[in-house]
Amino acid sequence: MAISTFDLFTVGIGPSSSHTVGPMRAALQFVEALADTGRMTEVTRVQAEMYGSLGATGKGHGTAKAVLLGFEGDQPESVDVPSIAERIAAIREGGFITLLGSLSDGHRIGFNDKTDVLLHRKKTLSFHSNGMIFTAFNSGGEVVSRKTYFSVGGGFVVDESAAEQDYLVEDTSAIPYPFDSGSQLLDLCERHGMSISQLMMENEKTWRSEQQVREELLNLWSVMQSCVANGMSNGGILPGGLKVRRRAKELHEKLLSRPEAAMSDPLSVLDWVTLYALAVNEENAAGGRVVTAPTNGAAGIIPAVLHYYMRFVPTATAEGVVRFLLTAAAIGTLYKLNASISGAEVGCQGEVGSACSMAAGALAEVMGGTPAQVENAAEIGMEHNLGLTCDPIGGLVQVPCIERNAMGSVKAIHAARIALRGDGDHFVSLDKVIKTMRKTGQDMHVRYKETSRGGLATHVLEVPVNIVEC
Repeated sequence: MAISTFDLFTVGIGPSSSHTVGPMRAALQFVEALADTGRMTEVTRVQAEMYGSLGATGKGHGTAKAVLLGFEGDQPESVDVPSIAERIAAIREGGFITLLGSLSDGHRIGFNDKTDVLLHRKKTLSFHSNGMIFTAFNSGGEVVSRKTYFSVGGGFVVDESAAEQDYLVEDTSAIPYPFDSGSQLLDLCERHGMSISQLMMENEKTWRSEQQVREELLNLWSVMQSCVANGMSNGGILPGGLKVRRRAKELHEKLLSRPEAAMSDPLSVLDWVTLYALAVNEENAAGGRVVTAPTNGAAGIIPAVLHYYMRFVPTATAEGVVRFLLTAAAIGTLYKLNASISGAEVGCQGEVGSACSMAAGALAEVMGGTPAQVENAAEIGMEHNLGLTCDPIGGLVQVPCIERNAMGSVKAIHAARIALRGDGDHFVSLDKVIKTMRKTGQDMHVRYKETSRGGLATHVLEVPVNIVEC
């Protein structure tokens, strides 16, 4: 399968790429299919059923909200975030939903919040933990359409037909430099005298002109910057019921009040990296607009490391941002093809671990690293995240997720620096560590894979918390 940089990096909303973005896209696909077949006017009721991790933690991840927005025709990239709460309240209180209403006049039908969106906490579909079934009924209660979808991480959605085969077969475009392993990627770079970012740019030109690629990548960077700025401006308590206090705004104010710290404390740079990551993931937890990179749960790492590059690396340029994102995407492609970026499938090693690896390799490239050093940095970034569990307290993307992005960002910078001090020769290859990550995820007990049934999720709170939908 040919995976584009813009498959791995997309603009969406929080708090989760697999539990919010994916279900919204799936719901939209379902109603668009109804419209395309001319059967939408027959429909008097739609029902969404969430299974596995979607059912277990869907309440804290805002899954039901995302499905309703998808039914109404919204997309994660363009939905008006400030209006979401009011719109969802109107649907639930009014008892009506307008299919594709955001795109046209739509088709208005009744809606019952208790029966039309069901979260099955202990039932799982066979293909993937993030499964969902949408059913449309006519006035006689007969099924007009029923489809199964899976949210397989990073906002990627596949239907049952793709799940029966290899779900990574959607795009068969003939790219000039195909690769599905780190060793192949390094071999291509050596044979053609290219850096990893140059090779990825040539592949991206399969779908877009070079100018379009650059413009769209810089637009993603702009969204990342806006997300950080919003996170540093917004304070208060995060939604959901845990009463987690937002810290980025206060930390930003403290750092601005002590500029001399940068002179006396060389590690103060890490405080800024921490700030950038916290800002993004607090925005994500609050349902704000973020760049899925490659998931929402790990969305703070690449922006934080990019901010580090732009602010603290003297040679940083806008061209470096383009190269950074292209390199990160090349590494992310390997995880998508050969393992997983879904916390529900392989634990947080697939989210924070993959993002850390991507950021480490990308930073090594823009700081002058060879392809071998880039591969080494990416390997280090994952090797020291192996076995990382996904155990969000209350099913919310808050604890430990927000701080974990800060730790992953610092680890990525450290991994790049270790690799750049070497010559690219190292003992464990990126391919071996990706294979190990996948096997570790397969061996990991389901309670540690985004179900909130183990780990910190069950050993921190002494009394249950009434979790409300984000």
